[in-house]
Amino acid sequence: MAIFVGCMNLRKVIFPVLAAAIMPAVSIAQNVAQDSVRPSPTWRFEINQVSVVARRVLAQTGRQRTTIDSMAMRENITRSMADVLAESTGIFVKSYGRATLSTVSFRGTGASHTQVTWNGLRINSPMLGQVDFSMIPSYFVDQAMLYHGGSSVGVAGGGLGGAVVLNTRPPNERGFGAAYIQGIGSFGTWDEFLRLSFGGSKVRASLRVSHGASRNDFSYTNYNKEIFVYDDENKIIDSYYPRERNRNGGFRDFQIMPEVYIYTHGGDRLSFVCWYTDSDRGIPFLNTDYKDATVHRFGQHERTTRATTAWDRMRNNHRLSARVGYIYTDFDYAYETEPESGRLERMIDSRNFLNTFMGMVSGEHFLGKRWHFSANIAANQHIADCRDRVVRIGTERRTIGYRELRFDFSAFASARWRPVEEVGLAVELREELYGDQWSPVIGTFFAEWTPKNLKGLIYKASVTRNYRFPTLNDRYFMPGGNPDLRPERGVTYDVSMAYRNILDGNVRLRGELIVFDSWINDWIVWMPGFPPEVWSPVNIRQVHSFGYELKGGFNAPLWGRTRLALDAGYAFTRAINRGDPHSPADASVGKQLPYMPVHSANVTGRLMHHRWTLGYRFAHYSRRFTSTDNSDWVGAYYMSDISVEHTIDTGMGRISLKLSVNNIFDEEYEMVISRPMPGRNFGFFIGIIPDFARAHGFQPAEHTRAF
Repeated sequence: MAIFVGCMNLRKVIFPVLAAAIMPAVSIAQNVAQDSVRPSPTWRFEINQVSVVARRVLAQTGRQRTTIDSMAMRENITRSMADVLAESTGIFVKSYGRATLSTVSFRGTGASHTQVTWNGLRINSPMLGQVDFSMIPSYFVDQAMLYHGGSSVGVAGGGLGGAVVLNTRPPNERGFGAAYIQGIGSFGTWDEFLRLSFGGSKVRASLRVSHGASRNDFSYTNYNKEIFVYDDENKIIDSYYPRERNRNGGFRDFQIMPEVYIYTHGGDRLSFVCWYTDSDRGIPFLNTDYKDATVHRFGQHERTTRATTAWDRMRNNHRLSARVGYIYTDFDYAYETEPESGRLERMIDSRNFLNTFMGMVSGEHFLGKRWHFSANIAANQHIADCRDRVVRIGTERRTIGYRELRFDFSAFASARWRPVEEVGLAVELREELYGDQWSPVIGTFFAEWTPKNLKGLIYKASVTRNYRFPTLNDRYFMPGGNPDLRPERGVTYDVSMAYRNILDGNVRLRGELIVFDSWINDWIVWMPGFPPEVWSPVNIRQVHSFGYELKGGFNAPLWGRTRLALDAGYAFTRAINRGDPHSPADASVGKQLPYMPVHSANVTGRLMHHRWTLGYRFAHYSRRFTSTDNSDWVGAYYMSDISVEHTIDTGMGRISLKLSVNNIFDEEYEMVISRPMPGRNFGFFIGIIPDFARAHGFQPAEHTRAF
């Protein structure tokens, strides 16, 4: 019924927006059609069967890299990158709930051990060292890649676990294009997505807009609040667990991204991309919290601007690029309550202001078919201003915090050599400066072997020495910062075997086994101090992380126009504290680190027939310990989602209809202790793609396919 009512309201929401956004574009398109979208003739030739042989990319020799499948990105276009990574990869996504903090970690490491870049700009917070992936809509990402373990050295230093690389791309269709998606879902959720684009011979431009809002008031059974039933003699005769609603979890997110790409006559490209986020989110109550939600409110408001301007020159055997960037973040956390005055007043007001100025120059050169060289230098100037205003007893207000400036510098160089067709060798070196501290040389050695008589098989091995400096909060947060922290130092070993092949010209197979072993010294962890309510970071002497990853998949025709695609992954990860006890009562030595699942798995399947697509997604994490001595934990996580999509071609354009059912088995689970997650929920989406681009003989780009 809710879906039916939502559909009736779509007419009031969709068509005014489309009319305002698209009609001017249609008018302009008609005027410039002769210059920018001239139709081309269609030719048909009958050719004999041919074999296509591709050489391995020399620039990626030895690296453990995973590229997120374009279909996975397209199917999750209405969701965040946290959802995409949780359902499509084997890495661990730690989420505090729907539309709340979601972080990513590789191979048993922490969220701050994952480096994240966007269009070459490192976007890890210098204060926290991590990235909230729930704030990154997949609609704003055209390419996503994961670099595992030591392969992250080529992206950035400090990625003791790995790195995530996110990029945008210019529109690849000629003329004007547009796509609009309207979604409605459970718990009062509304999503809107719009992209307008133009592709000419010298200029390409795009504008993406995303807006989402929800009450997010899902219901759940609270197993932390047992209600007892008493008889007349005050004896317990029964008990039950109450049904409650997620309190204070509403959110509103607005994001916009304009892009401009200019191509010169000499073949160079100039680009400008700006990404603005305005988010207002409530922080849901713990299910152990007895506060009255009408007189208590926890919330965060974030305004972030990321902008980058780049110049790229590509020739047959070399590439040069330069870019400058800027990031501004205004992050406000507030706790409001209603004291005797009868109105909400702020008891905690935490304001964090971050300014980062960035510059980078890089180059690549191919020397024949055997050698590849690359190098870059990057500099970042961070200005962090952290202010916490806390109300004490009575009306006393106390403001604490810090203001720090930190300059970061990084220099990178690599050389890759293919002495014979079957063998590739590579070395990557990086040197970094944080403030006034230089790192030792960060380095990786890669080797790979492709047996000539075993088609599609490749072996890889690598050894890496990495280094990560403490964050600004680690050193200066008040109260609790520790300026005497030592940087973390790690050594990682990787061995892998991968298989990729195409059978009978139409069946695609792939599989990969990776075994890794990592030793990290001076691991940083926050622990209770003196007094106990004040937490402070300390160095654990050593953490040993080891395990293996399995990945595989196939894409094959079944009958007629029907295809089946299946991808699956499994990871076994142990992250053991090998340090010394901090006190006689410390029982954490020899135990798995908190919130590090030993087992994780994911499966994605798609059954495609003509204009219909049936999708299935499964994700699993084993139980995660919530205490350092492994005495407490949250239960295993099993998640199954399904979706059905149908595309309709009309005379005026194309309409895509999609129904998704998340958590189809109504699983009761928590990702973080005392943070309940939603049960079975639904989403219905309508995507509209105007046909004026195809009317001139051009097919729409991938992003204009609605989902």
